[in-house]
Amino acid sequence: MSLKIDSLLIHGGKDGDETTGAVTVPVYQTSTYKQDGLGRTRGWEYSRTGNPTRDALEKLIADLEEGSYGFAFASGLAAINTVLSLFKAGDKLILSDNVYGGTFRILDNVFQNFGITYEIVNTADLDEVEASLLKHDKGSKGKNLKKAAEDESIKAIYIETPANPLLTVTDIAAVAEIAHRHNKLLIVDNTFLTPYIQKPLTLGADIVLHSGTKYLGGHSDTVSGLAVVKDKALADRLYYLQNAIGGVLAPWDSFLVIRGIKTLGVRMDRHQKNAGKIAKWLEKSGFVSKVYYPGLTSDPGYEIQKKQATGAGAMISFVLNDEYDYRKFFESLKLITLAESLGGVESLVCHPASMTHAAIPADIRKKVGIVDELIRLSVGIEDADDLIADLKQAIKASHKEKTQPDKNTSKITGKKVR
Repeated sequence: MSLKIDSLLIHGGKDGDETTGAVTVPVYQTSTYKQDGLGRTRGWEYSRTGNPTRDALEKLIADLEEGSYGFAFASGLAAINTVLSLFKAGDKLILSDNVYGGTFRILDNVFQNFGITYEIVNTADLDEVEASLLKHDKGSKGKNLKKAAEDESIKAIYIETPANPLLTVTDIAAVAEIAHRHNKLLIVDNTFLTPYIQKPLTLGADIVLHSGTKYLGGHSDTVSGLAVVKDKALADRLYYLQNAIGGVLAPWDSFLVIRGIKTLGVRMDRHQKNAGKIAKWLEKSGFVSKVYYPGLTSDPGYEIQKKQATGAGAMISFVLNDEYDYRKFFESLKLITLAESLGGVESLVCHPASMTHAAIPADIRKKVGIVDELIRLSVGIEDADDLIADLKQAIKASHKEKTQPDKNTSKITGKKVR
């Protein structure tokens, strides 16, 4: 029976437990399994290699992404680490110019030590993507570019869309066509939208990644990572690496992510409804110089987003006008929490330049637009009007005229001078 996404969230993967009839997959909290004789197992040997609770989650995420094979890891970065381990010394990846800082860090500070390199590219610009796959001097165009040979060292294109934190939208199908024409893999981080809104494998991606910590878990109470593929040969390689490297998701955390996924649809509907209202308010408020949200018709990625996804998600980034102090803004929030991460039921706000993207060199951050004044908001499922009221009062409280010390106040003691 073919199920629609809202039913698949609840009944996908393994629907309950066949052994006991439990409607919820149990937590198989065991490290090893009894064997009936040499070479005679009941399908399980050791929980790093396979665990029934983790297996249920892996089958569920594969169903949701319309893939064939799912893999669950101890964190999003454990999933990224395992996928990057598909490559070897001398290989090179094309990387979107604004991605999660941890992705940049592991490529820049870990995998480069093993001879795996990367090139940062604006993957929203298809001409730039095409050019990045060829050997040529930077700035080459036209006839010179057409004569350039293909760069055989490049093995994959790695994108986030919408990207973190500037919500840049990349045309997945178009980049997949380019990648496959040049015999490269396309890896897509789908954390911001989840398969409820966007399914990269159906658009041509080869590997989809998730930080399950975020919307899939949805309650800020577990850390996890997920990967999904269609191709069996690729799946066999990933399974070998998952078992060999060992960064697997524990049974209890697997259970929590399955539980979170069951309510993903109703949560994402509310997340998106709130985000749309807040983004429109920010755009018209007069408090900000820039709003990044692909659900706004003014956003450069709006049309592509509408084409390849069913919504725009619930992540918004914005830049306060010059007359407001972003540091004071963070201090003045009452309802919205200043914290790392995103995708929980509660609204979270962060400062990318010093938090999520601090690992990226300042010159690169500035070049792509991750300025010190940039604020990233993960919109939760609270009442939207309450969230807007909190943003409004915090912005007003951060006005630089109000944050200046009173002329009659001592700069040393902070007390009134009589």
